[in-house]
Amino acid sequence: MREPDTANEVALRALRHRDLSVRELDERLRAHGYGETERDDAIEALVRTGVVDDARYAESRARQLAARGAGDALIRHTLARAGIETDVADDALLALAPEAERARTVVERRGPGPKTARYLLGKGFSDEVVSDVVAAESARELG
Repeated sequence: MREPDTANEVALRALRHRDLSVRELDERLRAHGYGETERDDAIEALVRTGVVDDARYAESRARQLAARGAGDALIRHTLARAGIETDVADDALLALAPEAERARTVVERRGPGPKTARYLLGKGFSDEVVSDVVAAESARELG
């Protein structure tokens, strides 16, 4: 008969496919029935050895979301749900192209107009950035 997996083994298997935040990893271990002490010990060891790093996770996740057309608000929200501290999320956002530049890329691909403005707002871009970028592109189209 096989020995039950340790919290460390379960955590390492979960991290095999992608980075997880400390909170996400804790939730996975909790779902597998591990107690607080076991979870804390496993996570502390993984953080200490650099296998789990919320700053690295935040930068990577922010880049992924930005590449899919997400604005700053959506990125912040997603990182917060993963348990990332505000200052770590801010640093991850600073590593990205400015929100206005990312919005311009979307407008260039989709064209200016109300549908694109709604799309950008739905993707977490600020009202100010959306109105500035869509208006600028519309004006440029009109000549």
